[in-house]
Amino acid sequence: MFRLKAASGFFGLIIIASQLSAQLGGNATYAFLNLTNSARVASLGGKVVSIWDDDLNLPFHNPSLLHEGMSNHLVLNYVNYFSDINYGYVSYARSFDGVGNFAAGLHYINYGKFTAADNVGNITGEFRAAEYAFNMFYARALDSSFSIGVNLKPVYSVLETYRSFGMIADFGVNYTSRDKLFSAGLVFRNVGVQIKPYHEGHREPVPFEILIGLSQRLKHAPFRFSLVGHNLQKPDLTYEDPAKKDEEYDPITGDPLPENKFAKFGDNLMRHLIFGVEFIPFENFYIRAGYNYQRRQELKISSRTAMVGFSYGFGIKISKFHLSYGRATYHLAGASNHFSVSTDFSSFYRKRN
Repeated sequence: MFRLKAASGFFGLIIIASQLSAQLGGNATYAFLNLTNSARVASLGGKVVSIWDDDLNLPFHNPSLLHEGMSNHLVLNYVNYFSDINYGYVSYARSFDGVGNFAAGLHYINYGKFTAADNVGNITGEFRAAEYAFNMFYARALDSSFSIGVNLKPVYSVLETYRSFGMIADFGVNYTSRDKLFSAGLVFRNVGVQIKPYHEGHREPVPFEILIGLSQRLKHAPFRFSLVGHNLQKPDLTYEDPAKKDEEYDPITGDPLPENKFAKFGDNLMRHLIFGVEFIPFENFYIRAGYNYQRRQELKISSRTAMVGFSYGFGIKISKFHLSYGRATYHLAGASNHFSVSTDFSSFYRKRN
């Protein structure tokens, strides 16, 4: 009876969430909620919603991935972003028999120090800007293959003298095959509202997103592949690029060129997809790589595309600690560096016993 009520309530929320409108490209507040903390996820393209293992960073992207194997685990993430911006995440999990799996985490971003000035340009001092989201997870298995989860995220934002508060939530469902080699996930991220806006009477939308992911680990080879479909709430992710306006006309006659509908469809489809692969030659060592087509198309420079949109990293276990590094290239100006440390406190107790 509990499983039936939980499932019906969960899918009821999914139906409500699927009717919400969403915005992209800076048209939503609390955009920091979509930043990737985990070095592992960053190296796999920036979004993962279906990998089933004991990495406590994964429920941040799909709360239904939280399970008893993560109980008593702790993760610490730090990201050296652009300029003097940095952000991070810390989380701890605990499971209780017959109740479910719980976790709590803090996600923050520090935008650094700014020079304050009056309306005529006189320097008046300095100020800082930062945003915080407290993550409260709950997940429960419905049976041996399906699990559901929710992440409630109160958000507090302070930008100079402007302050805002919001209540956001993520809802996820996951399927894992009995042999644990294949898994699939569905997530409705950032469902919620800005309760206290920066300006009275002017509420802004939050960065709602629908994601679907698939992961497959090969049975007789040390590889795991992942595929994520993101921003599915917005079918068309293309836009008019002024820099390519001349390419739409015949250079000799000046007449408009016929639209290649197949190429446009393929371009839009690829903008929704993120590809990732993990190479696991040994049990405690990983090499990872990812490709984000949308990031590459939107941030590359046509004359010098370089490695924009690609990401890579590695992970290693030393004693009782998992250490990971990830690097994601956004454009020629630089890349983000991600560092993750995790441990299972129970391993210390077992050795002592």
